[in-house]
Amino acid sequence: MKRIPKPVFFIVAILILAFSFTAVFGVSYYVGDNKETSLKGIFDIRWGTDIRGGVEATFEPADGYNATDTQLDSAKAIIETRMVSSGITDYELYADYNTDRIIVRYPWKNDDKKHDVEAAIEEISSTAQLTFRPGNSYSETTIGSDGKPVYSKPTGDTETVLMDGSYVKSAKAGVDQEASSSNNSQYLVYLEFNDEGAKKFADITEKYNGKIVSIWMDDIMLSAPTIQAVITGGKAQITGNFTASEATALANKIQAGALPFKLETSSFGSVSASLGENSLSAMGLAGIIAFILIGIFMIVMYRLPGVVAVIALIGQMGITIAAISGYFPAFNSFTMTLPGIAGLILSIGMGVDANVITSERIIEEMRSGRTLDGALDRGTKSSLSAIIDGNMTIVIVAIILLLVFGPTNILSWIFGQSTTGTIYSFGYTLLVGVISNFIMGVGLSRVMLRAVAGFKFARHKWLFGGVKDGK
Repeated sequence: MKRIPKPVFFIVAILILAFSFTAVFGVSYYVGDNKETSLKGIFDIRWGTDIRGGVEATFEPADGYNATDTQLDSAKAIIETRMVSSGITDYELYADYNTDRIIVRYPWKNDDKKHDVEAAIEEISSTAQLTFRPGNSYSETTIGSDGKPVYSKPTGDTETVLMDGSYVKSAKAGVDQEASSSNNSQYLVYLEFNDEGAKKFADITEKYNGKIVSIWMDDIMLSAPTIQAVITGGKAQITGNFTASEATALANKIQAGALPFKLETSSFGSVSASLGENSLSAMGLAGIIAFILIGIFMIVMYRLPGVVAVIALIGQMGITIAAISGYFPAFNSFTMTLPGIAGLILSIGMGVDANVITSERIIEEMRSGRTLDGALDRGTKSSLSAIIDGNMTIVIVAIILLLVFGPTNILSWIFGQSTTGTIYSFGYTLLVGVISNFIMGVGLSRVMLRAVAGFKFARHKWLFGGVKDGK
């Protein structure tokens, strides 16, 4: 067995515990009376409507405008874009085409103590502005709840606005007819400008021919196509490796920024939590007690591997919480619901299972007469396939849940749109938990085991779950 330097155990353990501490409690400081957050923690998590309640609002076109079904879909798309980019993944969003209304329900902000409904509605109801800008530079990148990057806050040349959405007549998804005739369908977005917009866009394409002109919704970049020719007819195409759903989504967002009407709030109110924050505190306390009992069981049954397993489980929880709270700059904050907590608990169970399998295999190898080093080497290797098989099935299920019940709404026509955010939360925490289990329970825990085996006091099989006579 390849030996790992003894100090590595303490280095890895300290790093895991330090990371987990900051992931749970965050890092913040005060500048006068203002609190500045450097790293987000568990108190920055946005809790779902089932735990804290939230807001219910109904929007309709202002001034009695009679919107078409397509225009309502576009308005709905921009509301959804705002929520997803803000990390709101537990929401219900409907369009009532008979009454020209859009109904939305979503949870309170994590720091909203007053539960001011009107202030909460402002988060998603402000008028969206579509703009065309030179270049595609931006200052921030996050990951949306659909797993794709979100580019925001234009910088440099992109601060210049070439034209806005008022010049766009329509935006529709379609198929490249030439490509489809060759059995190679390519989806694209058709843009049509009004008369004034056609002249303006012709000037833009002449000036920026061969260069990038990006399309923005407020400060979020929707697309960054390259101008390939001077366009004078008032009609353009945005091409790329689009799927049908991606082309439709982009067209709806562009159309939303070019809507001939504004949305106004016709009614609003608060939604009561089905569980309440007292239940959240009770679940938190129960979780802590359960973790302590599991830790005691692991240490009593497996001794040193049990200690290593507890450290790895703490790290696993730290990674999962960090991925939910927005601790990592590359990942946006996430809405945590009760099913999401269930996914977290299930992933912790998978982490315990991985450590138990490894410890049992090490004990079996020692009982067969192998040396301590040989038992650690063979035990960790022989347990790997079983752990991977068990975890990969969970990964596949979690990915399916994310695709089916996520913002793409692949099967919402079967299960209903009200289930999207709820089940998406379960799939997300389950997937992140299993990935963190591979990092901690399969990777770093084995590094710590091999490192601690180098200490003289640890050169006893009993400390690794064996018996004193080595059998």
